[in-house]
Amino acid sequence: MKSFLLAFVLLALASSLASAFDPSPLQDFCVAVDDPLHGVFVNGKFCKDPKLAKADDFSFSVKKPGNTNNAVGSNVSAVNVQQIPGLNTLGISAVRIDYAPYGQNAPHTHPRATEILVVLEGTLLVGFVTSNPNNTLISKVLNKGDVFVFPIGLVHFQFNIGKTNAVAFAGLSSQNPGVITIANAVFGSDPAIDPGFLAKAFQLDKKVVKDLQNKFWMDSN
Repeated sequence: MKSFLLAFVLLALASSLASAFDPSPLQDFCVAVDDPLHGVFVNGKFCKDPKLAKADDFSFSVKKPGNTNNAVGSNVSAVNVQQIPGLNTLGISAVRIDYAPYGQNAPHTHPRATEILVVLEGTLLVGFVTSNPNNTLISKVLNKGDVFVFPIGLVHFQFNIGKTNAVAFAGLSSQNPGVITIANAVFGSDPAIDPGFLAKAFQLDKKVVKDLQNKFWMDSN
């Protein structure tokens, strides 16, 4: 319980960063609704009539563990404006991340958000890489109750180095932070990026690139 309380405190703190990336709201809330005939368009979503707002517009449950039976051994349960319409214009969202033993949240970026992560259970190796030309790895082993920040836009990752399941909760400074998983974007794009170009860019054999493209394309389809 203390860990979950800590996670929500961190989310509250993360909201203070939001004004740099989402416009400050000029109303109490703007519950997102896909109804242009009965809404006002604000920041990517239409707003429901505030008189029609209800508690379900501001709540969502992530109490159940995500399914980690996949190639990377992790599951990210997003809690953004798609799951909680009331997050619209508030500049904050969250995720629950479940990790199988030795599971990983593969290198990725959030183009629109800084992330603050708290470990609820288990032991994680986490880190991010600074931008060119230094490409410095900033990394640390986290245990239960530890907190780590991933700056906006930088490539980062988490890896469960323990023999048991791990759980983390993260707050992000955008209602819709976006995610770009590096390997999926590069090798699983549709249509595919020219393999000769990627072979030169990554200094790999062209056949290796084609094999990777086939694998990531099949995994995403």
